[in-house]
Amino acid sequence: HQVLQKEFQVMANFYTDNPSLRHHLQHPLMQKIVALRERDYTEAQTYDYAPRDFADAMDNYDKVLEIVGEVCGTTIAANAEAVDHQGASCSDGRAHYADGTVENLDLCRKAGLMGMSMPRRFGGLNFPITPYIMAADIVSRADTGFENLWGLQDCAETLYEFGDDDQRSRYIPRVCQGETMSMDLTEPDAGSDLQSVMLKATQKEDGTWVLNGVKRFITNGDSDIHLVLARSEEGTKDGRGLSMFIYDKRNGGVTVRRIENKMGIKGSPTCELVYKNAPAELCGSRRMGLIKYVMALMNGARLGIAAQSVGVSELAWREALQYAKDRRQFGKAIIEFPAVAEMLSVMKAKLDASRSLLYECARYVDLYKVYEDIARERKLTPEERAEMKEYTRLADALTPIAKGLGSEYCNQNAYDCIQIHGGSGFMKDYACERIYRDARITSIYEGTTQLQVVAAIRHVTTGTYASLLESYAAKGFPGNLAPIADRLAELTKSYTAAVEKVTAVGNQAYLDFMARRLVEMAGYLVMAYLVLLDAKTNEAFCDSAVVYSNLIASEVAKHVEFIDSFNPEQLAAYGI
Repeated sequence: HQVLQKEFQVMANFYTDNPSLRHHLQHPLMQKIVALRERDYTEAQTYDYAPRDFADAMDNYDKVLEIVGEVCGTTIAANAEAVDHQGASCSDGRAHYADGTVENLDLCRKAGLMGMSMPRRFGGLNFPITPYIMAADIVSRADTGFENLWGLQDCAETLYEFGDDDQRSRYIPRVCQGETMSMDLTEPDAGSDLQSVMLKATQKEDGTWVLNGVKRFITNGDSDIHLVLARSEEGTKDGRGLSMFIYDKRNGGVTVRRIENKMGIKGSPTCELVYKNAPAELCGSRRMGLIKYVMALMNGARLGIAAQSVGVSELAWREALQYAKDRRQFGKAIIEFPAVAEMLSVMKAKLDASRSLLYECARYVDLYKVYEDIARERKLTPEERAEMKEYTRLADALTPIAKGLGSEYCNQNAYDCIQIHGGSGFMKDYACERIYRDARITSIYEGTTQLQVVAAIRHVTTGTYASLLESYAAKGFPGNLAPIADRLAELTKSYTAAVEKVTAVGNQAYLDFMARRLVEMAGYLVMAYLVLLDAKTNEAFCDSAVVYSNLIASEVAKHVEFIDSFNPEQLAAYGI
């Protein structure tokens, strides 16, 4: 089976073999995104390789994504098992990649797949966020751990947004040429509570800065260029004393004390770093490190993990589907058993739903970020400023559910992939065992699912999700999709009533306790409508629209029943 699987991977192109990707790339909103990104295609006057019009730009994205798909299908996926076995290592204060990871990075550099979203003047491809996230989706399917190295190129977005002109011109071209990045945030005593960060930044008499302290759980921690959160204000203990710094590995002062021995994503070195008078540069303004810059950095990272989760879900579903077709029991392939067929259909529906949400979110991120970029060049019109505000609100609402629910679905699909394999799935002979280990981290890092609920709940109480659902319902659904739309409308009423019931109590502890259920219902309904909209333009999504609406109907009913029957006085039984 492994030999056949490897041959299949070598022949595959992970972009062209997945029609869902082209479907999402061709969304009507892309015309607006690309025109803004390309400044109405005026860059073609400066760069002969810049697109002349929308069709030219889309053709360019398509061709580059095909290269990504080929690199992933021929090399990165084929190396994944060996990378998992060899893993990263640490010696002499440095982290060392597995042999396959070195090959993967070299190939990505040669193929020009680094700095994809950076402007052309810095050597980037000037890709919008949406096709870049699509590339991350593809890479994650090939090797989940490698996405953590390749995908950290989006840290350059923070450099671009908040660095000065000199920093942009010195660092961003290096990223576009293939140097790696990391974001050094977490410390032994500061996990998700980043305001507790104590790595010390000291300004010397000549105005330069040095960093001292320890960082832990740093993905790709021995990278070439680091963004570091450090305490710059003497005597402070909260987030207002933190600033963002750029550390260049070439300047020395940072050693890798150890790399973590992890359950999965073993090709990605997770490092403990020791800073000893490490030279660094202030990025942006003092005291804004956590309040502004890390928040922007984390939003991008969470969108990346949402893409990673979708890529793993895709791989898990494909592995399960292929095994179910090949494996015979009682004289027939196990896919012919209703219990297995149902599992596969639900896996596919969860995959389609989380991918639809991912790209809806990516498009909104694209739009608000491109308006922010234009605002650096000229004053926005009142209409543009209003649009930027609205797209920012929608992106802020969708990012936590894309990451939170997408990563939970990723874990569920990995679990079901093993279940379909039966006893064989528990063995290391099949890829699903590695998929299961790799998937687990997606609902933990860059903010656990529980923290995504905390980020999302205000969009429940302020009505962001309700208004979004209303806008989806207003689009209208003809023919065989109408009954599904009617069902979603009824479920939306149940969700709205549940929100009103919880908020009417006026008890913050009670709201916090019910937040997960409210956020999940909102997320389920958003995804159900998005899959239904996909089915409206592409019949390939019709089955998933049916399956997913059936799935969430029972989930919404379960949450509504719990809320209806719960007495707030029972909170004490839960230790609240």
